[in-house]
Amino acid sequence: MAAQKRDYYEILGVGRGATKEELKKAFHRLARQYHPDVSQEPDAEARFKEINEAYSVLNDPDKRARYDRFGHRGIGVDPGGFGGMSGFPDFEEIFADFFGGFTNVRDTSRRRRGRDLHLDLTIDFEESVFGAEKEVEINRLEHCPVCSGSGAEPGTSARRCAECNGTGQVRQVRQSLFGSMLYTTQCPRCQGRGEVVDTPCKHCNGSGKAQVRRTIKVKVPPGIDDGMQIRLSNQGEPGDSGMANGDLNVNVHVRPHQFFRRRHDDIIVEISINIAQAALGDKIMVPTVDGDMELSIPNGTQAGKVFRLRGKGVPHLRRDGSTSGRGDQLVVVQVAVPTRLTAEQRELFERLAATMGSEVITQKNENKGFFERVWDWLSGEQ
Repeated sequence: MAAQKRDYYEILGVGRGATKEELKKAFHRLARQYHPDVSQEPDAEARFKEINEAYSVLNDPDKRARYDRFGHRGIGVDPGGFGGMSGFPDFEEIFADFFGGFTNVRDTSRRRRGRDLHLDLTIDFEESVFGAEKEVEINRLEHCPVCSGSGAEPGTSARRCAECNGTGQVRQVRQSLFGSMLYTTQCPRCQGRGEVVDTPCKHCNGSGKAQVRRTIKVKVPPGIDDGMQIRLSNQGEPGDSGMANGDLNVNVHVRPHQFFRRRHDDIIVEISINIAQAALGDKIMVPTVDGDMELSIPNGTQAGKVFRLRGKGVPHLRRDGSTSGRGDQLVVVQVAVPTRLTAEQRELFERLAATMGSEVITQKNENKGFFERVWDWLSGEQ
């Protein structure tokens, strides 16, 4: 079994109310301690990656809000391998933020992978339960169709950059708090491409990339919840030469349902029955996401009674995108008191009242709303 993922605030050693400045100071302190090039700790590389991951989430206001609300589950959903976090800053970017823009000797390039794209997708409640395949439209940069990404006007070609001899990199030695460090950086002449374009493509102005509108299919897994994210690998924008495309991150929103509410992987529905059904018992049909289902109401059922329909809830979504079983549906029964009676019904109630007396029972003040009482029942507090 995989080890439990550590809390990001614990990793950085800060409280949940830490400011961005406090997060940054904590990250810099730990980066000094565990960077693999300077630390002698056997697990330095793993610790540094963990620190990097924690900082990249907590330093992003949107990701931090989702993490505070849902934990790790709310920020890493991937149909091809759930639990993978998307959108982490490159190692070079975070390191450069701390060390003033220079990299270590093992870092041989400043070329970037493609930019990640983000969009919002709203789905129906039933689609969040059973999954769906949706189509979304995005605008993204792709390799220019006119120059095939070369950046050169058709009929011309790029030439090798003389400054970096076609490598896209230049080397320098700088002094850092670690001493002299040999590092490489992107060639300022060709911006890391290794080639110089004398006659830029008119369609893309020599960038080699052009804006394109695409329709992308998104597989929504069964059991996904509001606020989760689906990552589509390599569906973002293209990277620099030799680098991978970015990802497309789809933020999922679930429309509220007319009847159903969700609590973790359970579904809650509230129904009303009449006084006769509550007193004498009955067999009724209740709605579920699978269709109507018969439910036996025993005689003497009180308002607020909760019945459990096992296996009629939301599929349990695993981190790898698979599902295992389903939650339950909880049927909360309310007893409806008639506001209008026929003459015959009034006579019957009056005869019934004469046999039941008029004793009044004072109830305890619990200061709890209806659904709070349901939560208490689910937690075994009632």
